[in-house]
Amino acid sequence: MPLTVELDVLDRYLAIMRARFGQRLVVTTAIDEGAREALVPSMFLQPLVENSIRHGNATITGAGRVEVRASRDGDSLVLEVEDDGPGRPAGDEPRTGFGLTATAERLALLYGDAQHFDAGQGATGGFLVRAVFPFRTGKAVA
Repeated sequence: MPLTVELDVLDRYLAIMRARFGQRLVVTTAIDEGAREALVPSMFLQPLVENSIRHGNATITGAGRVEVRASRDGDSLVLEVEDDGPGRPAGDEPRTGFGLTATAERLALLYGDAQHFDAGQGATGGFLVRAVFPFRTGKAVA
């Protein structure tokens, strides 16, 4: 589905989370205009944002931040979800959770070696998920 549709789905989910967390949840998006029509796997962003809220935002006192970013880099789409929570627990191995593992496997099935998925410590100490896959428009992918 086009990223614009995926972002609409994400907005509906975030409305529920904002009702639950109120001012404790701050979600921002930085979506390059050129990336909006890119095709993305359906329900791709929502589980990543849910993980950020569940494992990042919900575990801290005060307001937590989640940022969703999308940009085009040549022939690739770059999607990132980053939170300002505690980050990966010390000694935790990458992609050990079911959700992140399933997401990485899904991208590998859809795009093979043309994709890259990384999940780990963000630059500001929180958790960062970064997915890079071919930029395509037109007919939707699964």
